[in-house]
Amino acid sequence: MPAGSPQAHQQASLARLFARHAARTPDAPAVIHPDGDRKEASGRAAYASLDYAELASRVAACAAGLEAHGIRRGTRAALLVPPGGDLLTLVFAMMHLGAVPVVVDPGMGLVRMLDCLQRVGIEAFIGVPAAHVLRRLRPRAFAGVRARVTVGRKDGSGLTELIALGAGRGDFPAAETGPDDLALIGYTTGSTGPAKPVELTVGMLRGMADSVEEGHFTSELTTTLVTMPLMGVFDLVAGRTVVVPKMDMARVGAADPAALTDAIRRFSVNAMFASPALLAPLATHLVGDGTPLPSLRLVISGGAPVSPALMRELRTVLVDEARVYSTYGATEALPMALLESREALGELADGPAAGLGVCLGRPAPGITLRTIGVSDGPVPRWTAGLATAPGEPGEIVARGPAVSPRYFRSPRADAEHKIQDGEERWHRTGDVGWIDEEGRIWFCGRKSHRVRTADGDLYTVRCENVFNAHPRVQRTALVGVGPHGEQRPVLCVELAPGTDPGQWPRIEAELRDLGAKNPMTKPIAHFLPHPGFPVDIRHNAKIRRELLAGWAEDQITGRLRPTAGDLALRAVPLAGWAYLVAWPFLPWAHPVLTTLWWVDLFLSVVVHAAQVPAALRAEQELATGRTPRATAALTMLFGATWWRTALRRRKAASA
Repeated sequence: MPAGSPQAHQQASLARLFARHAARTPDAPAVIHPDGDRKEASGRAAYASLDYAELASRVAACAAGLEAHGIRRGTRAALLVPPGGDLLTLVFAMMHLGAVPVVVDPGMGLVRMLDCLQRVGIEAFIGVPAAHVLRRLRPRAFAGVRARVTVGRKDGSGLTELIALGAGRGDFPAAETGPDDLALIGYTTGSTGPAKPVELTVGMLRGMADSVEEGHFTSELTTTLVTMPLMGVFDLVAGRTVVVPKMDMARVGAADPAALTDAIRRFSVNAMFASPALLAPLATHLVGDGTPLPSLRLVISGGAPVSPALMRELRTVLVDEARVYSTYGATEALPMALLESREALGELADGPAAGLGVCLGRPAPGITLRTIGVSDGPVPRWTAGLATAPGEPGEIVARGPAVSPRYFRSPRADAEHKIQDGEERWHRTGDVGWIDEEGRIWFCGRKSHRVRTADGDLYTVRCENVFNAHPRVQRTALVGVGPHGEQRPVLCVELAPGTDPGQWPRIEAELRDLGAKNPMTKPIAHFLPHPGFPVDIRHNAKIRRELLAGWAEDQITGRLRPTAGDLALRAVPLAGWAYLVAWPFLPWAHPVLTTLWWVDLFLSVVVHAAQVPAALRAEQELATGRTPRATAALTMLFGATWWRTALRRRKAASA
């Protein structure tokens, strides 16, 4: 078909869409990014910019440089580069080349990340110097790597060298790709199960970009603030200006609200995408700052549901015509559903407290959503009676151009999560929900998190929101203790900041009264206060209920209560500290005692300090909510004696 025909445009890859914008508007600003650590005279972060012609030139030269390193079309390349401007350039360069980036979230942990890279069989490695150190220390995980590229050096020479290498290789046109060609492999976080390699095809990425565009954007929105790299890719293929703020995108919850506000005001940002973990402190800052953001007309949030309270707070600091969206999606399908704040805060506002669940909104453009009966086994083919009736809870399934067709070389995962329907496939999300008469999706909780009692299943989110309405409750988490089919439901409660723990007996009684008024929550008899729920690292919002379930069982059964043997073992390091303190005051001096003192000093200080990282990891698994500082202090005092036996018992009980 002719290159300029409407059909060709509809099937064009993201790389070709970006190239068209660069040809049509070469002087338009493409990326505005921090200029290293440089600051302006006023003390604000200094920014630099690239227009579309400059960015396209860098992308083509970068692609040629990657090819010079042996990275070609179809090459699976691990991409371990911090989110930011360089990552956007590299992603477009790999799309231009037809290579396949393999993206793994370091937040899943080193061992799991290395396992993920090894399972995919990466053939090239593109990373910052620290990532290359890891490659050398763990060569087994990178045995198939034949091409190695270093970027992100402190002096900025890494990407500059790669671009210079490709700049002298002449014209380098974008690769010809079809909609079914593999474009990217992205791993799920593993926060709700094993991490799985998701195939994102050229057509799926185009479907995602089209759905985001149709569902959210209008022509007057020309400048966006990017806190998630993939959204920056979609913005650039739409011809918008992307502002990369001064922040660590791997730790969105730690972003400085003042720096974000400065970037929005300075560059008249119209739209932004961010997780609730970033939006909550930003909204609080804006309320306290009092300065309006007249340019910001669109806020899109994803990664976790946006609470009604956060939506209200955002609406108070934005102009009246601004739109605030909560987006429902997954690595395998994004976006799936959209909900705008006006609808969420209107007739739907009372739904969560009534036990209806959380409304996710209507299906995103191009997406079809259904619910099927909840089951843990494979569903190989779609049949006429598979879908549940309207209003009945079931597993949410999705179909459409923005849905991944398969996992990479993972037939077992395909069998568990895909349903064949003629030439198309439905994706099983693992989320339980129901569809109302308006076609809106209501989220009830993860299928794997349902509490399976003798009287039937309880769905976490549906039950929790009944109790979250209490003014002294920050959030709750429903977990099950015991074998499936006989589980006891336990509600873990995180109190609102500033709440006196001494008020817990009164709060517990009030929560029991709330639960007794709803038939769905009436079976919940166990309530436990918790200082701080464990959450996933990527979004800093998803509660790790599997860890909380172990903690709840520990509390109810008392299985981790220290025994006399445990206490005796902990007395040993305490005796060591006592000897360290008392030795200078002892009335005698002896070489043996002096040597013993130095050995004791080494064991109490050096060895205990070396055990702190392991203690922090153990604390995550034990999920007690203890702060890292308290964990480190206990480890310096007792060594590994305070957590090793507890972790061993927890693992034995789980087995």
